[in-house]
Amino acid sequence: MNKVIITVVGKDTVGIIAKVCTYLAKNKINILDISQTIIQEYFNMMMIVEAANATKDLSEIITDLDKIGEGIGVVIKCQREEIFDKMHRI
Repeated sequence: MNKVIITVVGKDTVGIIAKVCTYLAKNKINILDISQTIIQEYFNMMMIVEAANATKDLSEIITDLDKIGEGIGVVIKCQREEIFDKMHRI
């Protein structure tokens, strides 16, 4: 499996989840797990997705999600699961 971790952080606004999930669906990226919280007016979402059947490569996905984030005022980070695990290992 080609798992990817996507994080979304920023001020809460209408449509954040819809825009991210619509992009993923259009590019055949399957959501395996998702967690979302809003603390006061701050939005935080973490997703584990499966990108083996994606219509674009990871570098294009990262660029596209960056642009989506800029457009809705949030920061979207996307990285392979193995890199995420190594970065957060104690």
